[in-house]
Amino acid sequence: MQAYYSDHFVLPLPEGHRFPMTKYRLLRDRVAAELPGITLMEAPAATDGELALAHTPQYVGEVAEGRLSAAQQREIGFPWSAAMVARSRRSVGASIAAARAALNGGGVAFNLAGGTHHAYADRGSGFCVFNDVVVAARRMQAESTRRGEAPLRVAVIDLDVHQGNGTAAICRDDPSITTLSMHGAKNFPFRKEASDIDVDLPDGCADDEYLAALDSALERLWRHAESDDAPRLIFFLAGADPHEGDRLGRLKLTAAGLAERDRRVFAAALERRIPVAVSMAGGYGTVIEDTVALQLTTLRLAFTHWQTWQSLYPRTPDRRAAAA
Repeated sequence: MQAYYSDHFVLPLPEGHRFPMTKYRLLRDRVAAELPGITLMEAPAATDGELALAHTPQYVGEVAEGRLSAAQQREIGFPWSAAMVARSRRSVGASIAAARAALNGGGVAFNLAGGTHHAYADRGSGFCVFNDVVVAARRMQAESTRRGEAPLRVAVIDLDVHQGNGTAAICRDDPSITTLSMHGAKNFPFRKEASDIDVDLPDGCADDEYLAALDSALERLWRHAESDDAPRLIFFLAGADPHEGDRLGRLKLTAAGLAERDRRVFAAALERRIPVAVSMAGGYGTVIEDTVALQLTTLRLAFTHWQTWQSLYPRTPDRRAAAA
């Protein structure tokens, strides 16, 4: 199974900044030490043309050249730096590469960062500069069209504790991408956008209530897509922030509950033979090692899913491998 990383681009954040930048390297180190079946690969950088699949050229240029206003930079939550631009490009590139690997017979592949779902077409927000999932979805659709295949329908299953407002806004008038977001009703963003399927959860929501809501949401997702127009690729935002130990989450899922969440998503995808590109999304544990452990569990479950996929659907040479 392939997993893509961009943690060697470290943002020069002020002392005491609440974004847990170190978790990405800690996660990669644990994957390398404990999951030898996962191939770790440096993420490629998304090009301006790829970013323009979801963002306005003006915004892409302002980010790249450091021309964002002070207010725009505050909304993102990071000070501008060349490292911010490089990391943001590679976080998007990781989701493109993971989606391509999943579609090319892998069944599942990983972005060890990503899930930057608060980024709009013309602005960033909430620690999100570019929207990796929408860019990657549209890149895969373009490649599918170029190969002469049927239009590629995509589903986004966003289980970060925060609503995927940027994704919902960008995809509002795009019927080829179905958006599902399950999130804290009273959490950021305080002004929600309309996804195709939104599930608002109360503060303190625990395992049983959450998993019941997930089952219902997934059933709605499959009903939403007509049988002859079902998604052929899933982007799964596997945020660790619904966990009870998360500083920003406000929900009460246990580690066992989060693991069961992931199992159900992977099982649903396997049953329908839909490849999955996973982004790690949020995780702000009071103890950063706890967040890393939760995300490592997601990777373990994904690897088990990958092994099952390979046994059921052995990989054959595919012209997708030549896609660029």
